[in-house]
Parts: sequence; C-alpha cells; structure tokens
Amino acid sequence: MKPLTVIGFLGSTLDAGPFKAARWNKWRPSVSLTMHEDLRVDRFILIHSAQHHRLAELVIADIGSVSPETHVEPRIMELDDPWDFEEVYGKLLDFAQDYPFDPDKEDYLIHITTGTHVLQICLFLLTEARFLPGKLLQTQPAKKMEGAFPGRLNMIDLDLSRYDSLASRFAVQMAEGSSFLKSGIETRNSAFNTLIDEIEQVAGRSKAPILLTGPTGAGKSHLARRIYELKKRKHQVSGGFVEVNCATLRGDNAMAALFGHTKGAFTGAASERAGLLRTADKGMLFLDEIGELGADEQAMILRAIEEKRFLPVGADKESVSDFQLIAGTNKDLHAAVTEGSFRDDLLARLNLWTFSLPGLADRKEDIEPNLDYELDRFAEREGSRVTFNKEARQKYLDFANSKTASWSGNFRDLAASVTRMATLSPAGRIGRDIVEQEITKLERLWHGGKAETKDDLGGLLSEGTLRELDPFDRVQLAEVISVCRNSKSMSDAGRTLFASSRQRRKSSNDADRLKKYLARFGLSWAEIVTIA
Repeated sequence: MKPLTVIGFLGSTLDAGPFKAARWNKWRPSVSLTMHEDLRVDRFILIHSAQHHRLAELVIADIGSVSPETHVEPRIMELDDPWDFEEVYGKLLDFAQDYPFDPDKEDYLIHITTGTHVLQICLFLLTEARFLPGKLLQTQPAKKMEGAFPGRLNMIDLDLSRYDSLASRFAVQMAEGSSFLKSGIETRNSAFNTLIDEIEQVAGRSKAPILLTGPTGAGKSHLARRIYELKKRKHQVSGGFVEVNCATLRGDNAMAALFGHTKGAFTGAASERAGLLRTADKGMLFLDEIGELGADEQAMILRAIEEKRFLPVGADKESVSDFQLIAGTNKDLHAAVTEGSFRDDLLARLNLWTFSLPGLADRKEDIEPNLDYELDRFAEREGSRVTFNKEARQKYLDFANSKTASWSGNFRDLAASVTRMATLSPAGRIGRDIVEQEITKLERLWHGGKAETKDDLGGLLSEGTLRELDPFDRVQLAEVISVCRNSKSMSDAGRTLFASSRQRRKSSNDADRLKKYLARFGLSWAEIVTIA
C-alpha cells in the first residue's frame, strides 16, 4: 500500500477542548481520525492560522500519543475572512499549485469536517477539479448506541452532476483552462473558441484517446502538448510527453521504435530498447499522422490502448504502459477505412473524442492576436523584443486578411513570416519596407512567383499597387485598358469610353479625360499600347 497523507484544517471549535485530561472525553475530528484501526495515516498536513498556534501544538501532541506513526506537518495559512469565498478559494488554489503532490507514490485524503462551510466548499471544488488529487473524507462522532470513540468515516462521492449550483463555480477555472490550451491567446473565432472549451472539459474529465484532425500546420502538435501540460498541472499525469511522427516510421524500425525490442532481436539490435510506448508510461503519447502507420503497428496500438499491454520485438514477455493517447492526422480516416488502409476497430476506438482544427484561412480574425503571440515567442527565443510600426502592422494585417493570402501552410507560414521580419529588423522595429518584402515572399510561396490575376494588369502595375486596388477599380481599369488597346488613338478610345456622357456636353476633350484617368494609376497611353 502507498503511504497515506491527510490534508485538513484545524478546527478552532471542534478540535478545541480544555487543556487537561478532560479533553479526551470529547470527540475531536483531527485527533479522532488518526485513531481508526482501519485507517493508517502516515502524514497529516494540518493547516491553521498563527493565532491558533497553541491549540495546534496540543492537537499535534495528542495525535502523537494515539498514533505515533503519524507525522504531523503544521502549515500556517492566514485568512482575513474565512467566510470570503474569493479569498479562501484563491489561497487554497495557491497552496494546491505549490504543493509537491505525487499521486504515484502517495494517496491523499482531503478532510472537510473542520473549518467554515466556505472552506469545506472550496476544498470540495479543488478536489473535484483535481488541483487536490485525492478523495474527500468526512468524519463524524459516533452515535451514543455505537459507543466507538473515534467516530465514523465517510468517503464523499464527487459526482458533480447532482450539484448543479456547485458546478457553476467552475466557470472561472474552465475559462483559465481554455485560455491555457490557447497559450493565452485571445482568439476571436467563435467556432474555434467553442471547440477549445469542449477540449478543455474532455481533457480534465476523460482518460480516453483524443483524435485531432486538420490540415498540416493547423496546430495539432502544439495543442496536444498543451493538453498534456494542463493535465500535468492538475496532477492527472505524472509521466512525460512523448511525440512521434508516424510518417517517419517504416518497417521493422516502426515496431522497434514504438514497442521496443530486446537485445539481439534483429541485426543491429546491440542493446535493449524500451520503446516510445513504455517511455510514455504514466504520461501522454502523441502519435502524429497516425494514418501513416502500417497494419501491424495499428493492431498492436489498438491492443495497447485497450489492455495497456504489448509485446516488444523479440520478447517473450509482455510490457505494460499506462499512457493516455492523443492521435493526430490530416487524412480522412473514414475514407482510409473504406480503402482498407486503416483499421475500422482502431478508428472506432479513437473516434470517441474527435476534434477538427480549422486552418488559418478559416479563422483569419485570429491572425492579429497570433501575430502578437509569435512576436512574443521570437522575443523569448532570441532575447530581443521586436515590434511593428503602426503603418507597417496595418499593411501586413490588410494583406494577411485579404483573399490573396491563402495561408496554405497555416500557422507554420505565419510563424515563419514573423521570424523572417523580426530577424531582418535589427533595430527592433518592423517597417513598411520589410513588410512589403515579406508579402512578396509569401505571394511567391503560395502562387509560384506570380500574383493571382485574371486580367492584364500584372504587366502594368506593381504587386503593391495591385494589392491596394479595390475590386471595383480593378475591374474598371481592366476594361479601360482593354478598350485602349483595341483603339487607333487616345481620342478614339476616349470617344468609345465616354460615348454617353459626351452627348450631354457642348464641348468635350475625351483624350484629356482619359489621360487624367490613367494618371490616377500612374499609367500613360504609351505604356499601355507598347506593352500590348
């Protein structure tokens, strides 16, 4: 059995008694729970205020006399108002996040008999949210007819579905968990925010596999790691995060990498290898591009998920690993099942919690907050802070949100783009010229070096000028140029273009009117007819 630690508050009333032998005639919760023959308490974290120091010393001495094997650790926690929910919850949350819990080596009981009702509620909420990784313990005095001095013990059922009013108290913590999964980025796409909220709930309440789908670069790997870190904060996993791109695994190497091998299992196996599944024990395994796994690997992964057992290459004894699986893919696994390249029973096992991440082009309203996030990452990575000037930032965002920007590489494209601009701005300020250079690079990346045009303007105007044209002006200018190129002279073109309006004027100079129109775009008659 693992050592047992109890965490509880000193009861200033229930634990108090006369400082003489008569105190043993009274049931005192903190002392009495250590007197049960079927409950061995190895450690007792006794929380109390400084003003109750003398009472705490008495209780500690009495616990020592009835349960010498129990080591009591007094912990001072000052509360200005133990009935103030915000203060109590905040200080208990700080305690829970700072305390070195180790659920793999210790069991925990959270004693909620003593303290104010607000204290008890907060302990209840923090235990349900897994910030305190233990079970709730309620003690009470024995009935007169029972005659057993230690009283009675009760473990509390933490099914919050019966306590709707209490469940609403989790709203703040759920919001914090959701923000954590988004790396603190205030994303604005409502569909994506709803998706993350659901993932946060599932991550905190389920150990079942999670399947993340979406295009390459949509953030599957990053989100998987954040899910792991969130569960780690809540003491739901104690092992590491193991990530593998299944597209890099082929043949015998795939089996050995995933499931390990014994020494001499095959040529080149000079020593034993644990394998990624065993490395992920008590932690999380992220299998990216799971659709690339071979049939044999799929079969063994399925068994490992269901039974937590697998057979290393060359071994005659099974290995055990208790891991949680997150899988990622940019493939349509249902289509792969139909084609026969993916097991339907494995998909059924993965498909309990499936979340499809949208590409950046489908959530362009999130480009701006992610732009700031990437600048922060650059500052952390390189040790220098880089910012945009106002005009350059707006120019970049206008382009990033335009139809021209396809973002085919999704967030990888954005991250690379910010890194390039920041690196080329040694003075710490990204200017308009750097942005224009970057826009040209992105257009070449996405369109093979050619701007997307459906007219002849690409040969007359610069890419920068084309981007700044409203669609209305672009269509109108393209028609004007087409008429010019099919006319004998500027005057002839003017008469065609202004045929209706010239009828309403006594005199007209259509050539001059056309000349002024073209000048708005920096064009001349000679340029148009020469290029044509």
